[in-house]
Amino acid sequence: MEQRRVVVSGGGTGIGLATAEAFAADGDKVIILGRRRDVLSEAAAKLNSAYDGELVSWIPADLSDPEQTKSAVETIARQGPVDVIVTNAGGNVASSHDGTLAGIADAYRRNFEANVLTAVLLTEGLLPHLNRPGGRVVHLSSIAALRGPGSYGGSKAAIHAYTFDLAQQLGAEGVTVNAVAPGFVADTEFFGDRATPEFVQARIKQSLTGKPGMPYEIAAAIKYLASPEAAYITGQILHVNGGAMLGR
Repeated sequence: MEQRRVVVSGGGTGIGLATAEAFAADGDKVIILGRRRDVLSEAAAKLNSAYDGELVSWIPADLSDPEQTKSAVETIARQGPVDVIVTNAGGNVASSHDGTLAGIADAYRRNFEANVLTAVLLTEGLLPHLNRPGGRVVHLSSIAALRGPGSYGGSKAAIHAYTFDLAQQLGAEGVTVNAVAPGFVADTEFFGDRATPEFVQARIKQSLTGKPGMPYEIAAAIKYLASPEAAYITGQILHVNGGAMLGR
């Protein structure tokens, strides 16, 4: 396969880092984005050292901010067209609220910005620079889109709607658009201090396989959807949750 240019948001840790590594291991040029300069720099250095080259570069940006996203897109576009967009940035940034209407509104707003705007703004900014035919867009959703919690699950459900809409728009141009919806994944920053041993075991028990997902397993699903072999798959949500939600 020819070397491709791959953009991965939230690429400094967890699933995003595993995804960047999966593409770098194939010799692709990877641009990772995120808000934390030190995390991005360390991740890129680690991958470049492992794969003997300068395959991975990084751009700091808050992708919920239109101006910062525009600047990042312009930097990427100056280097040439893009083959794969992976929108992984986000998380449950409002896992609780104070119970007031203002607090609830703030929680929904924050999770929408963190999970929907980061995906939509980056994708829309890069669409004019996405190779046609053969371009690939893969969004990160979550099992939460099917069962909550509310503000985070709602934001991930919105990613499903965006995936379906974009797939219909771009299919005739030879571009596929899909999403991967993981269940519980270990070795990430997602749950923070909430990831006590009891919490983790409770999540693992929801799986039919009796194990947590791992970042590299989610990355493998993303990489497949971004591959030439997946050209006939578009407008789909690939659920990777150990059977926790069966076929949904």
